[in-house]
Amino acid sequence: MQEQKLYEYAVIRLVPKPEREEFFNVGLILFSKREKFIKVKIHLCEEKFRVIHSKIDFDDVKKHLESFVNIANGEKSAGSIAQLEIPERFRWLTAVKSSIIQTSRPHPGASLDLEKTFERLFEELVL
Repeated sequence: MQEQKLYEYAVIRLVPKPEREEFFNVGLILFSKREKFIKVKIHLCEEKFRVIHSKIDFDDVKKHLESFVNIANGEKSAGSIAQLEIPERFRWLTAVKSSIIQTSRPHPGASLDLEKTFERLFEELVL
């Protein structure tokens, strides 16, 4: 019998006007300490982005969102944060921020298949 794997996830949000506290979901981070698993996926719809805030540079935001993926993957080009152990990378990525890119609080769960759970959550919460 397969064992349930504990995980935590957070939704990555774009908050174009932080003072209004309005946001839309643009990505997901899922992490499992025991499985040494971390995954980030981004989906930034340019059309939705332009409707909500046309004064922010789309390419700049996309570049910053891609840094989440690079940090999670431990890419050397992503700097010293990306070289931390997986739990520290997750905590850094999900730390409270006052920028236009923020994350939800981490939520716990258990799964037999982390990849399938990631894809299900991504579809439900981001797409």
